Amino acid sequence: MSRILAYTSPAIGHLFPMTSLLLELRSRGHEVHLRTLPAWVEPMRALGIDAEPIDPRVESVAMHDYEARGAKRALARGADVFSARGRFDGPDLTRAIEQVRPDVVVVDVNSWGAGFAAETWGGPWVSFSPYTPVLSSPGTPPFGPGLPPLGGPLGAVRDAVLRKAVMGAVVKAMLPRVNGLRTELGLTPVASAEEFLRKAPLMLVTTAKPFEYATTDWGPDVVMTGAMSWEPAAQAPAWLDEVDRPVVLVTTSSEFQDDGVLVRTALEALRDEPVHVVATMPAGLARDLQVPANATVAEFLPHGPLLERAAVAVTHGGMGATQKALARGIPVVAVPFGRDQLEVARRVEVSRSGVRLPRKRLTPAALRTAVTEAMRRTDGAAKVAAGQAAAGGAVAGADAIESRLLSGHRAALTDP
Repeated sequence: MSRILAYTSPAIGHLFPMTSLLLELRSRGHEVHLRTLPAWVEPMRALGIDAEPIDPRVESVAMHDYEARGAKRALARGADVFSARGRFDGPDLTRAIEQVRPDVVVVDVNSWGAGFAAETWGGPWVSFSPYTPVLSSPGTPPFGPGLPPLGGPLGAVRDAVLRKAVMGAVVKAMLPRVNGLRTELGLTPVASAEEFLRKAPLMLVTTAKPFEYATTDWGPDVVMTGAMSWEPAAQAPAWLDEVDRPVVLVTTSSEFQDDGVLVRTALEALRDEPVHVVATMPAGLARDLQVPANATVAEFLPHGPLLERAAVAVTHGGMGATQKALARGIPVVAVPFGRDQLEVARRVEVSRSGVRLPRKRLTPAALRTAVTEAMRRTDGAAKVAAGQAAAGGAVAGADAIESRLLSGHRAALTDP
């Protein structure tokens, strides 16, 4: 069989969904190699994946976009981080390619330099996006501000005007940094974010309709796989057996963005409600939390056992946490703080799989009302779950890699 090399950015919210894909490829007999967060090397090896740590300098470049005022400045700061990491993750992947000599490379979409290294390598490679990418599609609003779809001539005009403005901000923030990295690697500059993101022969995106808008069509080189919701095998915590109320799961980002206010607000909003709040804060526990008797707060807990008991999930709008709940038919309250989260929250609202609560309106009373309303939207959540399952998940992703990349690669190797 073939040798697969995968490279992740330093976020477990990206590693976990990619792990679903890598385990599926391994189950088909492929030899799977991985470069990822140092803390997760041994757990990945225990799964049968040949894992090594990424360059520690990649992880040392921390996200700080949450400190920016305004979406444009936050976008620029995010681009600063990805380009700074790219100066390390690009050479890091090049070294890994020289060591592993893979047949296919899978690269996290946030690992800019690694993507350019894969392009320079010249072999077949895949861009893996665990969130809705910044790609245009006819009939859908421009990505970023979380606009609702608007059909007809008025919608077409609105989208055309705003796409120019939104993508102008994206180009201003991203392209100088992107092209600086490309020039250092001897690659030609790109003229747009669209061109940059479409450099890979294949992109896998962990989403599906009806969570995505009905009009979404990114073309044949972008495959919507649906959710990939791997997490470490774990038993339910012992204390969960003693909880006799519906669980409300509250999650924050795996890359720090100062969203601890979501947990504080949820604890206050639901302290007198007939539920048990379980909050996880993987980027670090917030200080001075006042935890009521009907709540449990931890830095990390496996979500699977909790979601089996959950009536609703309150998320920061991150794709991973949101999709994980919806894939089980559990409605969501999405409170976006930035990044792609505005788009995720809007999709929750449009698909009627939960409630979108803007960050500016986050109060205990508003969140309590949103949780109550989300609990009524189980039908929408069930439809999203059915769509995710129908898309195929890791099986669909592995099928696409084998049929589109590996078969042609083998043919090239055997052609006289």
